[in-house]
Amino acid sequence: MARITGLGGIFFKTSDPKALAAWYRDTLGFAIEDWGGALLKPDPQGPPHIVWGPFQTDTQYFNPSMREFMINFAVDDMDGFLEGLKAKGVEILGRSDEGPIGLFAWILAPDGTKIELWQPKK
Repeated sequence: MARITGLGGIFFKTSDPKALAAWYRDTLGFAIEDWGGALLKPDPQGPPHIVWGPFQTDTQYFNPSMREFMINFAVDDMDGFLEGLKAKGVEILGRSDEGPIGLFAWILAPDGTKIELWQPKK
């Protein structure tokens, strides 16, 4: 039987794609390709899976973002990554070190998209 084999991409609308791509490049370290996006290749040290998770329409979990989605990126060193973001002037919305599956922190992209950072538990 035919089946889904993985996540093929994250695609969304924004008012200034070039400026947002530059922010992702300069702030999160994405290697932006000539066509305007980035290829996120699996890292052997990364998480063993990608989560697909629908939320209720009235969820507060995406706040303060008003977008219909949130993006979660796995990181290998939460403390180091957050230090780098703070040095670039990025506000850290919150952090949780108590979860059973790892560490979490949240920021907002310039277009208002909430980004969840996750350091998986080893």
